[in-house]
Amino acid sequence: MSVCVRLWKGCDIVIIDDVRDFLYKNRDEKYRQMQVKTIPNISSSKIIGVRTPVLRSYAKTLYSHNDVKVFMDSLPHEYFEEDQLHGFIISLIKDYDNCISELERFLPFVDNWATCDQMNPRVLSKNKKDLLTRVNIWIKSQETYKVRFAVKVLMDHFLDEDFSVKYPALVVKIESSEYYINMMRAWYFATALAMQYDDVIPFIEENRLDVWTHNKTIQKSVESYRITDDRKAYLRSLKRKN
Repeated sequence: MSVCVRLWKGCDIVIIDDVRDFLYKNRDEKYRQMQVKTIPNISSSKIIGVRTPVLRSYAKTLYSHNDVKVFMDSLPHEYFEEDQLHGFIISLIKDYDNCISELERFLPFVDNWATCDQMNPRVLSKNKKDLLTRVNIWIKSQETYKVRFAVKVLMDHFLDEDFSVKYPALVVKIESSEYYINMMRAWYFATALAMQYDDVIPFIEENRLDVWTHNKTIQKSVESYRITDDRKAYLRSLKRKN
């Protein structure tokens, strides 16, 4: 893997030539235009336009490469797709402590919902006690995507046999006007209603969420195939006026 070094703002920044070459060779302009619309909070100049399956496949190649650390150390990345690759590489890590270390290093640089949501390291399930400790820290952060990732972890890893009502209570306590946080909160509660209805419905009945997140939760629940028609009808009756 070839690398070059350039001087930028007085710092040496390592640039992975092969990664950039690969991204531009796999650019899809129509797909790029769609991504620009679906990820409006980042500059369109950051988006090259490479499809996710292509990035996932390439991440596997990079993960096994001797110089993968060079790429992962080159933070902040310039392009959205480089962030995506970074997240996909983290998702491949098989050692829990290493994965957490890389997550802690990378999360402050995550600036969009796609990179946040598409990180899903399976190894996190190997130490749920420590993972909850991390979640409790991330969820209190002032950084949007640390909070969003914390809620996603609760949704991915603590809605089955490890569920407790104290986890939706954590999500309820989040006070934010950030769209990307509250959308994840709604997604969490819609999923929680599908998986733990009896324990979670009181949060909706008691109006414990802000109005926007409450109504978005109901909307997502009504759209879900995992919630029965009679429960959907009841949820519709709980919609609140703005």
